[in-house]
Amino acid sequence: MSGEFLDAGHRDGASSMTSSSGGAPRESAVRTHGLTKAYRGGSVAVRDLDLVVPDGAVMGFLGPNGSGKTTTIRMLLGLIEPTAGGCELLGRPMPDQSAIVLPRVGALVEGPAFHPYLTGADNLRRLDAADRSTDDGDTAQRVSLALDRVGLLKAARKRYRAYSLGMKQRLAIASALLRPRDLLILDEPTNGLDPQGTREVRSLIADLAADGTTVLLSTHLLSEVEQVCSHVAVMHRGTLKAQGGLSELVSQSGRRVRVDSPDPSAAAAALRDLGCGEVVEDSSGATAVPGEQPPEKIIAHVVGAGVPAVGFNVATPGLEELFVTLTGEGFDVGG
Repeated sequence: MSGEFLDAGHRDGASSMTSSSGGAPRESAVRTHGLTKAYRGGSVAVRDLDLVVPDGAVMGFLGPNGSGKTTTIRMLLGLIEPTAGGCELLGRPMPDQSAIVLPRVGALVEGPAFHPYLTGADNLRRLDAADRSTDDGDTAQRVSLALDRVGLLKAARKRYRAYSLGMKQRLAIASALLRPRDLLILDEPTNGLDPQGTREVRSLIADLAADGTTVLLSTHLLSEVEQVCSHVAVMHRGTLKAQGGLSELVSQSGRRVRVDSPDPSAAAAALRDLGCGEVVEDSSGATAVPGEQPPEKIIAHVVGAGVPAVGFNVATPGLEELFVTLTGEGFDVGG
């Protein structure tokens, strides 16, 4: 199995949804098995992907450009065919049952595409008219509610070509919210938004999750994931490196203690004597993995060993440390 799934049944308080086929409760909104996409010439965009998005979760789908995130999303939605493997959305196989599944799935993939000469509201009306499963008499209400949720109600009569990049992104999200969704798949939804717009989208995602919508959020911003996601999946060069609950995965990257000292060698020696692991000495001190040693015992031992310590710190692991540990690469922590 590619990647590691931790606590498969854990949904951070979310309850299991009933399967769309009427059987036992469904534990995952998205499930892939061996999903692979290869191209002529031998390049492989996604390799042997076993991804699980629990029902009710907000899963951050992390990875730098070229890691396979968008290709995966396009396969999930039936926009491109996999070379091998398969996937299920809302308990049903894709693309075989796409006609049943896709009306319950909202998606924003690779940015918005609308008619530039139409207003924001008219663009949404055209999209709504293409959905044969809705009542035409309720179109105006659905469009108004979708625009209101993304803060574009006052710009409803403005032509799309006059929208800013951030407004275009908001309209794309509104198009995914024209009807209630069980699953929302968002590819870089805050792209082009100012800080206020980014906060509003985060709040919107939280509200949707609170209403029971499962969200798969593809992003390159770690801060976005840390603030809104309950779960995370990390992609690197087409391979799933890890997946599971955010807190569980982050805790795996491990705490480190740091002793600042004008005598780094003495600080490193004291940490080794105490049994700390992975001791690293640098120009201003030493760091180590404390293991089961409590911080107060480490401080007492360092001072008792005569080390001229001028500072002590316990570093709490974060998502950035997890990503670096899994991929060996840095990442964009902005947002």
